[in-house]
Amino acid sequence: MPSIRLYTEVELFSGASIALGSQQSHYINNVMRQKAGHFILLFNGVNGEWRGQIEEFGRGWCNILVLECTKKLTASADVWLLFAPVKKIRIDFIASKSTELGASAIQPVFTEFTRVGRVNIDRLKSNTIEAAEQCGALVIPEVREPENLSQLINIWPGERQLLVCDNRIGRPPILNALKNVKERGSWAILVGPEGGFSECELDQIQQKANPVFVSLGPRILRTDTAVVAALTCWQSVLGDWAYNTQ
Repeated sequence: MPSIRLYTEVELFSGASIALGSQQSHYINNVMRQKAGHFILLFNGVNGEWRGQIEEFGRGWCNILVLECTKKLTASADVWLLFAPVKKIRIDFIASKSTELGASAIQPVFTEFTRVGRVNIDRLKSNTIEAAEQCGALVIPEVREPENLSQLINIWPGERQLLVCDNRIGRPPILNALKNVKERGSWAILVGPEGGFSECELDQIQQKANPVFVSLGPRILRTDTAVVAALTCWQSVLGDWAYNTQ
């Protein structure tokens, strides 16, 4: 099988001829040292995964002939990730690992105790694409513009269950809480800043979102660590790890 796997936004079907841009062409030709006649894999988040053959290179472009579908798109777990933004390297980690762990949408949220005031959405999208190319994912998570938590909770969709990671005394362990859930449905996971949520935020969440509050254990986790822990637990009980939807 081809070792190169690339994301494209164009439609994929047998016989299609696709012109890749300069960045992907440079990667194929100069980094991976591929030649005309070699094979690569392509996916676009809609048509599944396809095998393509390199036709020719030009100055800043590369033509790919799409041959056959190698993996059909199937239903995947429906879970959003909401998280308080952190510094650059750690937010890159969050984008990459949440993609690998099957988040369907990524939403930065500003809370009362969030210390980072800006988010580079284009950088987040690039990280999700790179992670999806490497991990075999067929879709790219939707990367959403940052919002204030209070505004987001005020318009929270009633059909989507909200899992809130909050280590106050008395919160049930996350696995215990998830195993008590009777239906999978649509979910979102909320991970706050390392300072936690304010009392006002918790009150609003309780009133507006019908949440499930859970603990991630006895230790204080960094936001990026908490994201991985929460998504891992959710996938193992309610996601495609448990139900094999891929």
